[in-house]
Amino acid sequence: MLYFIGLFAGFLLANQSPINAKLGFVLKSPLRSSLLSFTVGTFFLMLIYFVSGQQQVNLINVATNNPWWIWFGGLLGVIFLTSNILMFPKLGAIQTIILPIIGQVIMGVVIDTFGLFNMPIGTLTVTKVIGILLLLGGIYVAVVLANRFEVKREKKQLDADTNINIWRMWAILVGAFSAIQQAINGRLGYLLHSVVGSAVISFFSGTVVILIVVLLKERRLWPKTVRITKQPVWLFTGGILGALFVFSTAFLVPKLGAGMTVTLSLSGSIIGSIVVAQFGWWQSLKQNVTRVQIIGIALMVASIALIKFG
Repeated sequence: MLYFIGLFAGFLLANQSPINAKLGFVLKSPLRSSLLSFTVGTFFLMLIYFVSGQQQVNLINVATNNPWWIWFGGLLGVIFLTSNILMFPKLGAIQTIILPIIGQVIMGVVIDTFGLFNMPIGTLTVTKVIGILLLLGGIYVAVVLANRFEVKREKKQLDADTNINIWRMWAILVGAFSAIQQAINGRLGYLLHSVVGSAVISFFSGTVVILIVVLLKERRLWPKTVRITKQPVWLFTGGILGALFVFSTAFLVPKLGAGMTVTLSLSGSIIGSIVVAQFGWWQSLKQNVTRVQIIGIALMVASIALIKFG
């Protein structure tokens, strides 16, 4: 059941991306889209937290008796989200997907192996290494090989950029930030005795950061010409999907470890993006599933089994 939750969390995140992209087009700014998404997610999580009647924990005691980094999950989430917006025109769609994944997988393994962020120390076995390599291979097949013509086109466009390698290194680094965020949120949830409380703090701090960025760059929170009442309801559900993803991963990290949680969420995200494209959900461009993508998904499923039993 826990493994299904991890896959489903990634699937939800894959649906959030086209919704937020469409919202960014409507609001004439991807930053405004991120702000609205974070805000909706924050209120959604706060509602769940208060309705659930969970015991209140003294945040001052938690802050004074624990390291400073437990509060930085939201900031890392904003860095990851904003970096993806900036990287897309610099790296193209394929590299923007693949390079952060490499960082996420590597950092997830490092966190588990060395017990970083107060996570339980795990053993890095040969079977797990094979599973990790198989996961990366499956992602490569499902994303790169399945879109080989797009890869060739992007390569011609990007070769002239002398700063391309700097952006590639940054992409891997922000992927590592994403894995760290999941570990931090999991630890904070343990300290607060509330996974929902951890997610609320992560989203709220992220909302504050992105609000400052929007005010500095866009000057206006909302375009004058856009009327919210004329937009479809689903356009504002991206924040809820993101909130459920953060909640799920914070719940899973203490139980499965950072490495397995990252593996499951990434696999679910790749599968979800393929399903979204197959059916053209959220007014996205339809793309039929290919045999190569199915092979890539099969490799990812096999990698999960190896990492679990390794």
